[in-house]
Amino acid sequence: MSAMNYPTLEDAIGKTPLVRLQRVPGAACDARGNVILAKLEGNNPAGSVKDRPAINMIRRAEERGEIKPGDTLIEATSGNTGIAL
Repeated sequence: MSAMNYPTLEDAIGKTPLVRLQRVPGAACDARGNVILAKLEGNNPAGSVKDRPAINMIRRAEERGEIKPGDTLIEATSGNTGIAL
């Protein structure tokens, strides 16, 4: 797999690869020709699918004028969304 380069951390969010499952019995291609793909969300910067909603929450809050660059955000959770924020 080739290395991906992004100018900012935000640019890397959501650019996760799809991988065809080949070692799961029947997953490579079923009787109807369907292929099963896995999305590698662990490749997001915080290692979670929650990177996508986190960046969108921040962008929407900026658009509404609720936060601005330089503000400090405090998130009171240890869950994946909090880690992504």
